[in-house]
Amino acid sequence: MHELAICQSLIDQVENIAMERNAQCVTSIIIAIGPLSGVEAQLLKNAYPIASAGTIAENAELIIETLPVRVKCTQCGSESDVLSNKLICKQCGDWRTTLISGDEMMLMSVELEKTQDSTTRAVH
Repeated sequence: MHELAICQSLIDQVENIAMERNAQCVTSIIIAIGPLSGVEAQLLKNAYPIASAGTIAENAELIIETLPVRVKCTQCGSESDVLSNKLICKQCGDWRTTLISGDEMMLMSVELEKTQDSTTRAVH
């Protein structure tokens, strides 16, 4: 299950952000995953409690957003959202397209708590 290794890397990145901003804890983490990234969102959610145990992010909510699969047609230049198993231009129907997005996993934001009554949001 490579999702555990991905979660551990995510926690390392979040801990670095929290340390840079002198945060006491992390309250939420938002990530975005494309369908072609090779990362299973449910497996990532299942691995998260194990990876975050004993860290500053142990009690943080992990929020996973899905990114669209987007292509650019090399023939007509049109960009469109497509199905992950049908990378065909929606404008002209040509199969010669370039993937623009949908294969990535990104850390979108981290919500940090500095003191009992102040919260800060770091966006990456």
